[in-house]
Amino acid sequence: MRKHFLPPVEKFNNAISQLFLKLCRNATMETTKEISALFTLIDDPDEEVFGAVSNKIVDYGSNIIPNLEHLWETTPNEDIQTRIELLIHRLHYNDLTEDFRQWALSGHHDLMLGAMLVSKFQYPDVATTTTLQEIEKVRRNIWLELNNYLTPLEQINIVTSILYSYYGLKGNETNYKEPNDFLIHKTLESKRGNQLSNGIIYLVLCELLDIPVCAIRVPKQFIIAYFKPGYSDDNLPNPLNKIEFFIDPTSGQVFTYQDVENYFKRISVPPVGAYFKPQKNKQVLQTLLEEFSKCFSTDKDAYKKTELEALVKLLD
Repeated sequence: MRKHFLPPVEKFNNAISQLFLKLCRNATMETTKEISALFTLIDDPDEEVFGAVSNKIVDYGSNIIPNLEHLWETTPNEDIQTRIELLIHRLHYNDLTEDFRQWALSGHHDLMLGAMLVSKFQYPDVATTTTLQEIEKVRRNIWLELNNYLTPLEQINIVTSILYSYYGLKGNETNYKEPNDFLIHKTLESKRGNQLSNGIIYLVLCELLDIPVCAIRVPKQFIIAYFKPGYSDDNLPNPLNKIEFFIDPTSGQVFTYQDVENYFKRISVPPVGAYFKPQKNKQVLQTLLEEFSKCFSTDKDAYKKTELEALVKLLD
């Protein structure tokens, strides 16, 4: 029988492939050994040792999270579980920081996606699709009621009626002991949010419907204003001249300038034009991060406050 011989080039390529596979297997085995060794040191009482071990584990990236989760499940010691939870959080936070960086570099700064990134700080595995579908359901119901002949106030009355009455969104007082009130996906789940999370939902819906509303920087409040055409000009000499009326997104209540002026008198602050400039989505997201960070004021959670403040600076 005639033997078939491989050409020299093919024999060489096959040898290289076999060698590569062998090296990969060896590298994987070495990596697994190193990870196992690091995991045995997670319970080391020396904080300096644990710090070095933590940094080495974090260097492996988020692919190591399933291994850490398995270790957590098989570890009865609560102190060690707490350390593992912190490691998992650090890994998620590193990925989230990169997501925020990419969001900041994007041209549009989609407010909905930005708000979902804030949700991922506390709930890394939250599904964005579910929240987008919920927003789309509300948007469609509003869109079916709108037409080109409505006045600005009639437009807003439809948005408010469907969002707060038909959909059932309720408003809570701002409470820093309730971090979920600041997260858009939790607000949509429970249909209860504070002025800020409700306001972001309102802004997202109006942007999708081409209704010209923007957040403004009224002190100690998150207020939305309905702007006349031309509001997007950053150099408006007097933004008030471009505002039709104001909306409190806690409940959708509409306010006149007189109402807002009375509020400024109560807090003894002059209503200068800077407070009425339209805020860009990046500024709204910074406000959300700043307010959300106030939920983590205890020593135990201080690291979360620091991390959120770092994300605010990242968006500058």
